[in-house]
Amino acid sequence: MKNTFKLTLFVPLIVSITSCANLGVEPWERDLLATKEMSLNAEPIDAALDDHIYFSKEASSGGKGFGGGGCGCN
Repeated sequence: MKNTFKLTLFVPLIVSITSCANLGVEPWERDLLATKEMSLNAEPIDAALDDHIYFSKEASSGGKGFGGGGCGCN
């Protein structure tokens, strides 16, 4: 009975310690993640068009490097 109690305390402790052993991308793995297909914006032309439509309809100045509001003035 005493061994079972120790085992029920020991196993979750070991699992919790070793579960977060690898939390990041290693330097030698970054080249695989730096490809164009892995970017958040795989189609930059489509993203630029979507940004233009969004900021034109919202009548707000864009925060992406272009000025002016929805009225078309710069």
